[in-house]
This record gives sequence, C-alpha cells and structure tokens, in this order.
Amino acid sequence: MTWKNTYKTWKNYEALEDKLKAELIELENNDTVLEDAFYAPLEFGTAGMRGVLGVGINRMNIYTIRQATEGLASFMDSLGEETKKRGVAIAYDSRHQSPEFAMEAAKTLGKHGIPAFVFESLRPTPELSFAVRELKTYAGIMITASHNPAEYNGYKVYGEDGGQMPPKEADALTTFVREIDNSLEIEVLSETELKNSGLLTILGEDIDAPYLELVKTVTVNPELVKEMSKEMKLVFTPLHGTGQMLGERALKNAGFEGITVVPEQAIPDPSFPTIKSPNPEEHSAFEYAIRLGEKEGADVLVATDPDADRLGIAVKMPAGNYEVLSGNQIASLMLHYLLTAQKEAGTLPANGAVLKSIVSSELATKIAESFEIKMIDVLTGFKFIAEKIKQYEEDHSQTFLFGFEESYGYLVKPFVRDKDAIQALVLVAEVAAFYKKQGKTMYDGLQEIYQTYSYFEEKTISVTMAGIEGTAKIQALMAKCRAEAPKEFAGIAVVSSEDFGNQTRTFQDGKVEPIDMPTSNVLKYQLEDGSWIAIRPSGTEPKIKFYIGAVADTAEKVANKVADFEASIQAIIA
Repeated sequence: MTWKNTYKTWKNYEALEDKLKAELIELENNDTVLEDAFYAPLEFGTAGMRGVLGVGINRMNIYTIRQATEGLASFMDSLGEETKKRGVAIAYDSRHQSPEFAMEAAKTLGKHGIPAFVFESLRPTPELSFAVRELKTYAGIMITASHNPAEYNGYKVYGEDGGQMPPKEADALTTFVREIDNSLEIEVLSETELKNSGLLTILGEDIDAPYLELVKTVTVNPELVKEMSKEMKLVFTPLHGTGQMLGERALKNAGFEGITVVPEQAIPDPSFPTIKSPNPEEHSAFEYAIRLGEKEGADVLVATDPDADRLGIAVKMPAGNYEVLSGNQIASLMLHYLLTAQKEAGTLPANGAVLKSIVSSELATKIAESFEIKMIDVLTGFKFIAEKIKQYEEDHSQTFLFGFEESYGYLVKPFVRDKDAIQALVLVAEVAAFYKKQGKTMYDGLQEIYQTYSYFEEKTISVTMAGIEGTAKIQALMAKCRAEAPKEFAGIAVVSSEDFGNQTRTFQDGKVEPIDMPTSNVLKYQLEDGSWIAIRPSGTEPKIKFYIGAVADTAEKVANKVADFEASIQAIIA
C-alpha cells in the first residue's frame, strides 16, 4: 500500500479522533509532510518507539499507542491465561497526551481481559520499573520520550524483571506489533467499561512509599550525611518533569536539609517553557539552576530529565562559576566515592562487579580495577545491565555494585532495573557532602581522580539524518565503514576493529576472534594509545552517533586528542 492509500484510509475513517481529523484537513495540500507521516509505520524496535506527536502511522497518537499495546496484548495472549492475569503496570511522564496515552493502553489491554495498573498521576520511569517488580506484573508500559523536545512522546515496554524487555521477548513482541495491518481497526474498551470490569487498578502512595523506603538504602554513610546535612547546599531542578514527584522526598528522607528546588521548573509542563530542550546534559538546561545556585551559594546543581531516569550535574569551579559535567565524569565521581566509602566501611564484596556500556568511559574501569573490582562491559541499552544483574542473582557469580551509561544513566541499587535518577540524586548529594567536609568541591574531587588515573575525555557527535533519505544515509555510512575499516584516526593506529553486528574482533595482523555479546549494529575501534572510537545508529531517533574516548597524561593533551579525533570523524561523515 502506498502512503497515499494509507492517507486516504485515515481521511475516510469517520471515527477518527477530532484533533487528528482537524490536523489532516490542515495538511491536505502538504504532500511532503503527509508522505513522512504515512510512508511507513513508526519504528517499533528494542521494545519501544518514540516520535513526533501528530496524525499518521509514522507519528505518536492514540492509534499508534493502540497498535503497540495490541501487539503486547497478543503476545501475552500467546503465553496463556496465567500470564494475562498478572497484568501490566503503566506509568507516564509530563508530556503532551501522556495521561491519555496511558489510558488508551489500559483500554486496549482491557479488551483482551488483561488487568492494567495505572498510576494516578505522572511518575518517574524508575518507579515504573519498581512497580513491575513489586506487583509481579508480566510487563510494564512507560509513556515518555525521555529528554526529547516538547513535540515528542514515546512508549517503552518493560519485562517481568523490571528491565526493558530483553532481545528475545522484544523481538517476539515486535513481530506481533508489525503484524497489525490497520491500527484504526483495533477494538478497545471504553473507560467506563474498563473501570466496571475490574480490570483497572489505580496506583499511588502504595507504590511511592515502598520505593522511597528502598531509596534510603542508597546512602552509604548516614553519619556523614547527618554531619553535613545543613552545610552542603544543593539546587535541584526537575526541568518541568516527574523528578519533583519523588526527588525532594528522597533527599529529605536521606537527611539532607540544604536543598532548594528551582521554583520556575518545579511545576510539570509539557511545553517546557523555560528551556530549549529538557536535556540535563546540556548547559542551557541549567540556566535557572545556575542563577539560583549563585544566589544560594550552592555546592552542586542537579537536574533530572522529564521521566527522571537521567541525571546531570553542574559543579562549582574555582572561579565560582558552574560547569556541567559529562555522564562519564558524574559516574566516575559516584563510583570512586562508592568504592572508597564501602572499602572504609568494610562492606566491599570480594566478588563485586560494576557494569557499563561499551561506549562509556574507561576511566571507570581504571577506578574499579584499583579497588580490585571487576568491570564488565555490555551493549548500549540499560536492559543489558539489567540482564547481568538478573544473572548474578541467579548464579551468585558477582555482586552488583553500580551500573552506568555515558548518556547520563546510573543505577546504584538493583531494586530498580533501569536508569534511576532518584537514586542518583541521593548519591550525588552524599558525594558532594563528602568533598564539602574536606573543604573541597566535586570539581576538586574530579581533578584528584584524573591525577591518579590519567586524564580521560569523551565526546559524542550526534548527527541527525531525518526522513526516508536520512535512514538510507545512515545505512550507507555503516556499510562503508564495515567494507573499508579505518586504519587510523588522527594519525593514531587502530589496533583492533570490533563489529558487534557480526560479533567479531579483528586485529592489525588479521587475526579474528569472537565477541561474546548479543548482536548489535555497533562498530568500535581500539587505538594503540588506549583511546577508542565507536559508531552506532540510534535505536529510537533518526541519528547516527560517533563516540570518542581519549586518554592522555595532561588535560591539554587529552583535549587536543578529542579535537583531532573529531576532525577525522567529520571526514568520514563528509
């Protein structure tokens, strides 16, 4: 079926939602936009989807929500009645139409006789992960577009362990979703029917309280917190998202008193009126926090993204200004403190393990190894960290201590199986208190780490290639790099090329060995000086990402290396 035929089907559908019907009329003569909206279904991959809100099969709307949920319901149908009885937990963030999408998902499940446990109002993604585990549901649905701009929304499916659905189940789910020909024909219960059927349970404090109780266990040194609770000053902004729901409570529960929340950004708002993008890795997201931090004399500024799974911080510099740290720097500070504090307390396990993604900093590896703790690399995607945690629980081979991704995601305690900015918020406050007690800032702490382990610097170059042509360009670029593997970057030789697509590692001398990881469309190049470069198309956005990991013995040298590597990458893109 051509995009024009699909468009006509929607145009002629009398029961089309009024808002979408009006949008179709408005776009009637705009073939460029209509083709993009109807040329192909919104990509459902890695157990989720994300896209611009609007009319069409390539947009986020109630019909694409129904299609995704119908796929999940059909998958659960195939697993039998006992699976269906366990139901699905559903949460949503502060974005446009998030509450409506959550209810559409519940109504779709209800048509299949599957119970839905829906939060009464917006909640963080990590709490959804916790709810799946606490209620022992078969799956979870999170309505969120993470840190994307305001015009986006998304849909993520979680498995029964509280992690994003693993590859085998995700592939089966995706097959069911893609088998649906016409999302307009999917039958759902009315909201009244759903409530009357007993298939809808509303969640609230009954999940908040046990989650927050477990967040208390993140604190390593309660005496330190007690001593520094008023002295250490922290400014917190939830960037108009869900972080305010539990973040401030979690900090107060831990004993911190010197907390100030950015008032203009404490109120959930799907338009994110005070920021260009609700992304805590961007300096512009800290504008209001910096202003308040300067006024309050804050030691650290902390921001969470709209669904509170990612966290960014800005630290006080020697000149009194604030600088936003990278996800790798934040993780390194947290990890160094965790291992130091646990070693001093005598609680560091002999079989401890830290988990990170293959595109995250090797500084964390050096830190872990210095404490005789094993670092284990996994593919990008927190579900792979969750899988390892599950494995360790079953075979007792390792004890999970910390997990992170360079993209501002961290997990301290495994009662959640995804990135958890609420947990990270509490730990960052403790780290800030640790350095404050010594008369230092977190910036000072980071410099000490560099002086001990060498200077590491990372950079991600994200190139957007939107639409039909963009997808083709990304595929062609990956094919080119596979066919003609780079021999060097900025004059530094490649000593091995790793292709996670065919699970092989090829060395300079031509020797090939297998990579013991699931397949993934990622290429990584290890350089002779210990630096590395990786290339990975995004699984949720029309982007291709280039990752740089450089190491040197001074800050100036490592910065120069990053700049040189970036120039080499730009030549590849061109």
